[in-house]
This record gives sequence, C-alpha cells and structure tokens, in this order.
Amino acid sequence: MSSPLTLVAKPVRATQRPTRRGLVLAIILAVQLMVVLDATIVNIALPQIAGALHFSPANLSWVITAYTLAFGGFLLLGARAGDLLGRRRVFIAGIAVFTAASFLGGIAPWSGWLLAARALQGIGGALAAPSALALLMTMFRDGQERVRAIGWYTAVSIGGGAIGLILGGLLTQVASWRWVLFVNVPIGIVVIALARRLLTETPSRNGHFDVRGALTSTIGVTALAYGFVRAATSGWGDTLTVAAFAAGAILLVTFVLLERRASEPITPLRLFADRSRSASYVARLFLTAGMFGMFFFLTQFLQEVLHYSPLKTGLAFLPFTVALFAMSQLSARGLVERFGAKPLMVFGFSVSTIGMLLLTQLSASSSYVSLLAPLVLFGAGNGLAFVPLTSTSLSGVRQEDAGAASGLVNVMQQLGGALGLAVLVSVFGTAARGAAVQSVSAAQHSFVLGADHAFIAGTVFVSATVVVLVVAIRGRRAAARAAAVPVWVRDLERTPTAVEG
Repeated sequence: MSSPLTLVAKPVRATQRPTRRGLVLAIILAVQLMVVLDATIVNIALPQIAGALHFSPANLSWVITAYTLAFGGFLLLGARAGDLLGRRRVFIAGIAVFTAASFLGGIAPWSGWLLAARALQGIGGALAAPSALALLMTMFRDGQERVRAIGWYTAVSIGGGAIGLILGGLLTQVASWRWVLFVNVPIGIVVIALARRLLTETPSRNGHFDVRGALTSTIGVTALAYGFVRAATSGWGDTLTVAAFAAGAILLVTFVLLERRASEPITPLRLFADRSRSASYVARLFLTAGMFGMFFFLTQFLQEVLHYSPLKTGLAFLPFTVALFAMSQLSARGLVERFGAKPLMVFGFSVSTIGMLLLTQLSASSSYVSLLAPLVLFGAGNGLAFVPLTSTSLSGVRQEDAGAASGLVNVMQQLGGALGLAVLVSVFGTAARGAAVQSVSAAQHSFVLGADHAFIAGTVFVSATVVVLVVAIRGRRAAARAAAVPVWVRDLERTPTAVEG
C-alpha cells in the first residue's frame, strides 16, 4: 500500500502524533485487507463462476492467477510510480482502478471479460499497495512497538485471505457470485474519500520507469504459469506447453540482465546480497505456493464432495483464521524477542508442514472432522512464523531501497501463490485425468485423487520453506536482530520528524 504521508523535519504536539499514526495505520490495514482479500474471496464462488461462465476445471484457476500475477508483477513498478509521481496521487489512482475493475468483473458476461477485469484489479492493487510496509516501518521505530505493528499488518495480510473465504461464502449464498466483486465498489469509494482527507502528497521527483524490467518479469512469470496450467490439460510434451516454458525462462533471464545494467532498476539486485534476506524471500515464495493451493482445492472439496453451501464452506475455514490471528499476535508480543527469529520461523513452518501433510489423507468419505487438525496446525504455524519472516525481509535495508524491499515482500507472496497454484493445478490434472469417469461417485473419487496429489506437492513446497530457513538464515543471534531497527529507519531517527497533518 502506498500512503502519501509526508515526513517533514518539524515537531508536532505529542497529542497529535499518536492520533495521526493511528488513523494512517487504519487506512493501511483497511486497504491491505481489501487487496489481499481479493486474492481469495472468489475461491468460494469458483463452482458458481465455472457454471455461469463455462470455465474448464484447469482454466478455472486463472480466475485466481490473473489477479495474483498482475498484482505481484506490477508491485515494484507501482512503488516506482509513487516515488516519481507522488504517493497520494498514485495511491488514489490505484484504488480507483481497483474499484472500477471490480465493477467490470461483477458484470462480466463471459470468461475472458472476467479474467481481464481480474488482471485490471491486480494492476490497481499494485499501484496502491507498495509503500505501506515501508511507511509502517518508518512510523513505528521502537523495536517492540514496530514488531507489534508488523504483527497487525501480517495478520491482515495473511488472515485477510481467510476472511475472504468467509465473506465470499456469505455473499455467494445470500446474493450471487457477482457480489464477491461488487462488494469492493462501496469500500473503494469510502477509502478514496478518506485518503483525500487524511493523506498528504509527497513531492514528485525526476527519474524514469523501468518498464522493460516490469514487462519482462511479469510476462515471463505469466508464461511459466500458463505452461503449468496447459500441461494439466494437454500434457507436458504439448508444443504450446514447451513454448510457454521456454519463453518464460528466456524472459526471466533477460529480466535479470536488464536489472544488472539499469541505472534505476525496478528490482535492485543488491537486495539479494544479504543471505538471510534472500532466504526470507525464497521461503515466502515456497510457503505461499503451497498455501494458495490449499485454499483452492479445499474450497472445492467442501462444496463438491461434502456438499457444503458457500456460506458453510467459508465458515469451515474459521479455525484457520482464529489460529492465525491468535498466534501472529502472540508472536509479535513477545515470542520473537524471547526466542529469536530463526527458531520461531523453523518451528512455525514445521507445524504448517505437518498440517499440509495431514491433508494428503483426505478421501471421498472424509468428514469435516478430518480437516480440523490440518486447518488449526496450518493457521497456527503460519501465525507464529510470518511476523519474524517479514522482519527478516526488511532487516538492514537502506533508506533508498525501502520501497523496493517492502514491495518484494508482497511480490514474493503473490508470485509464489500464482506459480504454486499453477503447479498444483498441473499435478491435480495429471493425476485426475486418467481416473475420470462418468458417474458422480467416480467423479468425486477422481477429484479427491487429484487433490491428494496436489496436497503432496503443496507439502513439498512448505517443507522446502523449512529447509531454506535452516540452511540459509544466519545463526540465532544474528537472526534475532531481524526485529532491530533497519538502517534506513535509524538514519531517519537522527532528525526530528513528524507525520504532517
């Protein structure tokens, strides 16, 4: 989220600063909830969307992937736009695009229209979102106070996905699937009105956009995702499948070469020089790769196999949501400081791995009781580990790289979800294709067989998160410093600053 508050070198009354910080934090959390929630709110409505707009089972995943790819692919360009054009202006423009795209998606008459609207939503979110975490880290400088603020941000960022599942179920059942998109319209209008009143503009500055970097990275990742999804229906030897993988690899290599020589790169490669920070990015990529697949297949399992209503399906994820929020707050309020970042991350994501592993035991005769332990374990593990993971991603970042580093946190989360879902859909399609038959019971068996294989792949992704953290994160004492004040925040503290009202 980009927030156009200006940091100025003049004092304000002590009674005004906390109030202003609280209002700005509320805006950051509200918009972060909206853009993160939209990655999952349509999950519950997928069966209804498939029936209304005639999606195939494999292509249905693009309703999720179109949003996450556009969001993740353009986040860093959105951060750059805020730096050059003024963050308030770009923030409001992003929310306006997001709101308009939500309306267009809600009235979609066919599948291509909906996918285009979802991609446009992602671009709007990418314009609005990038500077939120950097702003939050600037405003909350005391170690423990900052960790608690990150705890709220993390809870919204990850818990927002679970809230989206519940809200999506409610809207789909009470109204229709179209309202999972229409709901953003009044919220967006209110956010724009508040932003115009509460946020002040930052000065624009000279510079240029790294459009080549943004396009090669986004199109490259999209080509890889398309290759995985096409492999699910046409096989790994299909000409278009192979061409998509080749194009994706070439474009991503080109992206790295461009960034190495760009005077103002969209992704400063020096951010990956720190081993622990690089490991935290890769760990987030792997984790969300498994997590998005869990949401995608479990929502369909609950409706197609257990015959839950959309609302009941959304409420079925409540144990995950409660465990996530509870553990993220517990982590932020003392566990990071007491145990250090690395032990907490390794333990938390190990618990998440166990939860994902239990999902591989589902069958067509499984009941909801079989899902309770996996949901609680996955939520609790993520809640414990995500606060120190986010802090590690921002530790030691220089002021000039703060926006890019914060953007990369969201980029890895969105791209990991998009590519991971594409991989899991491919695994699902390959496993289920040979078992598919005409009867309802056999069709359910085919779905569960494919989903079980997808959950196995998801378990591999989450366990890879643990391996990366164990191998690449520095020792406990160094990792515990992830909660320390970043370099660029310490530099700001040398000058009295205030949030201008």
